[in-house]
Amino acid sequence: MSKVFTLSEAASIAIHSMVLIAKSEGMMNVNKIAERTGSSKHHVAKVLQRLVKEDYLTSIRGPHGGFELNKDPENINLLEVYETIEGQLVVTECPMENPICPFDKCILGNVVADMTVKFREYLKSHSLKEYL
Repeated sequence: MSKVFTLSEAASIAIHSMVLIAKSEGMMNVNKIAERTGSSKHHVAKVLQRLVKEDYLTSIRGPHGGFELNKDPENINLLEVYETIEGQLVVTECPMENPICPFDKCILGNVVADMTVKFREYLKSHSLKEYL
C-alpha cells in the first residue's frame, strides 16, 4: 500500500512520548512509554535521550526514575520536537531534488512544497499543552 505522507518512527515516538510525559503525574519511564506507543523500548530510550540532550526533558536513572518535561508544555510546539529528531523541515521546489528539470513546468506542480508548508505550519501552531 502506498502513502503520500509518512512520519518516521523516531519522530512519531518523540511527539507521542512528549505528550505522554506532559500528561503524566511525575516521572514516566521508558517501559511505560514503549508499551503505550507500541514501540521498542530501546528505540524509545534512544529518542528520549536525544530530547534530554536538547534540554526538552530531564531524566533520572533508577527504579523510580524516568523522564519529565524541562519546559512548560505551552512553550513546546510539535515542530520543535519533530525537528529535534529529524532536522530542519525544509521546503523544496522539486520533490526529486533535481537541479535541472527536464520539463518547462513541474509535472507535480507545487503540491509537495504546499504539503510541506502546511505540515510545518500545523506542527508549529500546536503545543503540547493542547493535548493535556
